Parts: sequence; structure tokens; C-alpha cells
Amino acid sequence: MTTSCDIGRLSEISKTIRREILELIYRTRSPHIGPSFSIVEVLVALYFKYLNVDPADPSKADRDRLIMSKGHACLTLYTVLKERGFLSADDLKGFAKNGGTLEQHPNRDVSKGIELSTGSLGHGLSVGAGMAFAAKKDGKKQRVFVILGDGELNEGAIWEAVMFASQHKLNNLVSVVDCNGMQALGYTKDIIDLAHLSDTWKSFGWAVREVNGHNLAEVCTSLEGLPFSEDKPNVILARTVKGKGVSFMENKLLWHYRAPDEREYEAAIKELNNA
Repeated sequence: MTTSCDIGRLSEISKTIRREILELIYRTRSPHIGPSFSIVEVLVALYFKYLNVDPADPSKADRDRLIMSKGHACLTLYTVLKERGFLSADDLKGFAKNGGTLEQHPNRDVSKGIELSTGSLGHGLSVGAGMAFAAKKDGKKQRVFVILGDGELNEGAIWEAVMFASQHKLNNLVSVVDCNGMQALGYTKDIIDLAHLSDTWKSFGWAVREVNGHNLAEVCTSLEGLPFSEDKPNVILARTVKGKGVSFMENKLLWHYRAPDEREYEAAIKELNNA
């Protein structure tokens, strides 16, 4: 598999991102470390290789848009934006504090690179489809990326947006589904089974690619292939592991909400430093 990505560099950035997420969650006693770890490589590849965004001019008109629809994993977005230069170290220090700078779900602030408030899940794709539709109508080249959780696909509004995007042939719209197989209350297969997810998206008229969401070469190759079709919207099904990077957090529902105690933090940082 060949790609123009510097896989080694992106891998090192991904390790840094996971360590920063762990530090912030441990310090603030915040939840959602599992779903934050599962989407790291996808966001790193997008922000450090593919997105047309500029921290020196965050509101430039022709920028690509990225919507973090699975807003509970906002710490991945924040730490990536910090590494990319949109946010400062002081911004991160204000995370999850009364009167601080960053909330536990994204709050729209384009000057910080945050394109949409996603306090409630299930709405990001509808807004993204609207942005992509407007860009098409205005003849603009910008693309719109929407990061969804697989559990989030239970929301009916998602499928209204899926149909709208297909009807209007929005090939400038890219959904990335973080398929980690879990949601807040259990395994997705036990709540609403997504076993035939690829066929489902295809049946709605989308062009589909499936990748290992932690394999940067696969992720980059997929992104380099966009658009997958000239007359269809695009979806990347990223197969991931909830809690990826820390063995005792991986595929454990407990770590959707839980923050590590001191002993767990020490064990986790040791694993991440040795990765």
C-alpha cells in the first residue's frame, strides 16, 4: 500500500495526542476516554495531511469544514487542534472548568477551528449536508467532513441527511463513521445491529470504503481516493477499537464514562510511553 503520507510522523503525533487526552481526562476527572482514543488516527491524518485549513486564517472562506458530530469525543478534536496550532496550551488548561475555555462537548468557535456545536448527537450530518449543498450551489471547492459514531447512527435524523445528500449528489461531503462497536449503554450489535452497515450506506446511494481506522496507511490511502464517485456522497467506515492504546481500556464499556484513578493513570501512561 503506497501513500503520500509520512506515516512515521503521523504515528508520533497520534502518540502525543493520546498522552494529552489521558492527562486532561485524569486531571479534570472527565469521561469519554474510550471514544476519544478510537478516533485519534483519523483526525490526525485529516488535520495534518488532507484538510484545507489554516490556523493563521481559521475563517478563510474556502476552507474545508470538519464537524465533530460525535461531540463526546471532543478531547481528540481539541488536542489535535492544539497540535495543529488552532488552540494554545492555555486553551487546553481551561478544559472542563467553570469559566474555562473549552466545554465537554464542542461549542462553535471558528476562530478556534470548531465549526459546529454538537452537544446533542445526531445532528452533525444534517448540518454538514447543508454546508456541502450550499458549497455546490455557490460553485465552491470546499469539502465537508463529518465524524460520526456508530452508536450515533441510531438517530433517525442521520438517515434523513443520508437521503438528502444522495438525492443532491454531494460528492464534496465525506462522512467518517468511527465503528468501535460500542455506545454508552452497550455493544452496538445488542442495541441496533450494524452488521450490514456497508450495504446499508450503498443502498442509500453513497460510495463506501472500509478501513482499519488505526492503520494510518489505510486511512491515508482512503482519503487520497476522494471523491470515490463523481455523483455520490462518500462514507469511510473506520473499524476501530474503543480505548485503543491502553490494554485494560480496550473494548471495555466501563471506559466510555470513567476517568482513571492514580494507579490506572500511571499504568496507562506507561503503556502509551512504551508504544
